Amino acid sequence: MILVVDVGNTNMTFGVYQGEELKATFRLTTRTPRTSDEYGILITQLLSNNGIDAGELEGSIAASVVPDVMHALNGAITRYTGTKPMHVGPGVKTGLRIVTEDPRAIGADRIVDAVAAYEKYGGPVLVLDFGTATTYDLITGQGEFAAGITAPGIRISSEALWTQAAKLPNIEIKKPKSILAQETISSMQAGLVYGQIGQTEYIIRKVKEESGLKDLKVVATGGLGRLIADETKAIHVYDSSLTLEGLRIIYEKNRKNTR
Repeated sequence: MILVVDVGNTNMTFGVYQGEELKATFRLTTRTPRTSDEYGILITQLLSNNGIDAGELEGSIAASVVPDVMHALNGAITRYTGTKPMHVGPGVKTGLRIVTEDPRAIGADRIVDAVAAYEKYGGPVLVLDFGTATTYDLITGQGEFAAGITAPGIRISSEALWTQAAKLPNIEIKKPKSILAQETISSMQAGLVYGQIGQTEYIIRKVKEESGLKDLKVVATGGLGRLIADETKAIHVYDSSLTLEGLRIIYEKNRKNTR
């Protein structure tokens, strides 16, 4: 079994794979400062809660967009699972060729999503990740990471409303009964959800237009991805475990280097 870890700006998502089967998943908040021992205790406890002994793990891999937490997290994984985590970054085989102007500027999470989408669904494919930011990444039929678009995530937009406007509340992000809102909360929900749907459909259409890839497969993931995917035919597949699957695939491609 291997441990895969996606360290995002808001949450860390952990997965345990036995072969190609995802046996367990759990999350920790990223923004809470923790020591390596605190991470270690939490990780081993959460593994145990899922019926997994940390000593059974044969390897681990992490992708991170938050460098500040990695020293403590690396120490925890190494000490409490007995595995030295592989990191997605330069020198790691992904099976993709990044042809953007500055390949090193592409976030590890985006590369991992792209690998999984290309391996599972083929190319050309447009990968949407509805996380802290909403990202759109284009992978060609030849496995080239060709372009990426970055927009504020739905939660960031929501936080901007209630923190910057004195009379607007913090709300639950969900689709309201109607876009014709008649009070504040549903008004904000309508703007956030339908605004994201509109942005999504327009960007997908524009990417197809400028790339000439009319048969482009569109795959979405991320915490609020299901909410948007259910409301538009422009998204063909919603895959909640896309990032974890990408980490597993990359680990397998580099397995010889871990021994």
